[in-house]
Amino acid sequence: MIQISEAAQTHFRKLIEREAIPGLGVRLAANDPGTPRADVRLEFAESAELAGDEWAIDCEGFTLWLDAASVPYLDGAEIDYATQATGGQLQIRAPKIKGSAPGETASLVERVRWLIEQEINPQLAQHRGHVSLQEVTADGVVVLRFGGGCHGCGMADVTLKQGIEKTLMEKVPGVTAVRDATDHATGSAPYLPQRGAA
Repeated sequence: MIQISEAAQTHFRKLIEREAIPGLGVRLAANDPGTPRADVRLEFAESAELAGDEWAIDCEGFTLWLDAASVPYLDGAEIDYATQATGGQLQIRAPKIKGSAPGETASLVERVRWLIEQEINPQLAQHRGHVSLQEVTADGVVVLRFGGGCHGCGMADVTLKQGIEKTLMEKVPGVTAVRDATDHATGSAPYLPQRGAA
């Protein structure tokens, strides 16, 4: 499941011994797993701080605790400690942390949500914006809500029709249209103010 090198175990053991807290271990979790923002969180934890559903990996002199919800995303992860001229560096590789595209048998909602998180929102983030999926109707209409810099933006219609709708209809079979459920008049920090707006 997770490979933790001897060098990494030695590094953790030294740090834990320095703390001198009985039962202190290392907890590993995935932040925002399955998204482009996914990252690994590594921290020391006492047994009283654990949720109780963590997976335990016995290491030499300590326990590595895996957050239960993060397990599928951390499967195959490698933890190593490399000594360099300027000191040491902990290296964590988690190839599954950003998730994998849903297969053809996945629901339309899963396939739409994946494309929004992996492709559409990273592009909108360049303008401080994002969209969230409100629903996918039985006839394949995707209903979205704009947020951030896209909420109230004068270019939201163009973004929706020429960007988001085009992308979803090309890449997710079954999507028939995309609609915006956002009340853009309430946007407080649009990327581009609407014409006539103060």
